[in-house]
Amino acid sequence: MKIKLIRVGVEKAELIWKMQVEAFSELYEKYQDTETSPATEPIEKVMARLQQSFTYYYLIEWKENIVGAIRVVDKKEEGKAKRISPIFVMKPYRNQGIAQEAIEEAERIHGNENWELDTILEEKGNCYLYEKLGYQKTGKIEKINDRLTLVFYKK
Repeated sequence: MKIKLIRVGVEKAELIWKMQVEAFSELYEKYQDTETSPATEPIEKVMARLQQSFTYYYLIEWKENIVGAIRVVDKKEEGKAKRISPIFVMKPYRNQGIAQEAIEEAERIHGNENWELDTILEEKGNCYLYEKLGYQKTGKIEKINDRLTLVFYKK
């Protein structure tokens, strides 16, 4: 398989926002995390991120289809960790290695050391993916509600 990351700017805010809402809607239904879910974010929040000098948004292309997106926060400062937040793959394309390849490509572009991210502890598949890629739990967790706990990773 070979995915391609295509860097985009604010002109793609609506596309990213619509995909993000759709991609995270099932998790939102399951966990009801209104304050933290990307499914409930207004488009203005995506637009504001796209305008940050340290944010890199990439559409994930696979077999000539846009199948998801990944945001990398890279302040390019010594000792400052780079961050993935969020990454998503649209439902029809999941469980095919696309997210793994997208993360590996982002790490190739931005350097493969000093990364951090967080994910839903209850989503074992997400945890497995990040751990397979060499991310390790930091020990920090944050309870969002009775159903959802965020777990933090570093690499």
